[in-house]
Amino acid sequence: SAYEITAGGRKLIGSAQLRRVAGVLQHGSLPLCGDLGRICDVLSYRDDAARAAGADRVRARATTLEQLLGRQVTWDRAAESLAAGFQEALGLQWTIAEPSDEEQKRALTLRSERFAADAWTLRGSRR
Repeated sequence: SAYEITAGGRKLIGSAQLRRVAGVLQHGSLPLCGDLGRICDVLSYRDDAARAAGADRVRARATTLEQLLGRQVTWDRAAESLAAGFQEALGLQWTIAEPSDEEQKRALTLRSERFAADAWTLRGSRR
């Protein structure tokens, strides 16, 4: 995809956004380490040979930060670096705080009325 970040010709970061008038929800993944082919263990394939071939394709097309840099990067260090990069690039100043009482109440309401409800969770599924 044109919206992924690549390094050395391999996908490093997958990313998606939901944009609304009131804000933007950014979702992304930055694999720090590990075997990216493991994703194929939970996907549907016709047989084990097809699963192994799929895992090989993933490994050939994607990379981890550890593979790219040749050293481990902790989750905390990666998070700090991303926050600093967004702050610099977008001219932001982060404010780190606990959720307000109003935010906590809204989260509990959403959890009980939406996300814990089968009508929401199973919408569009074939059950």
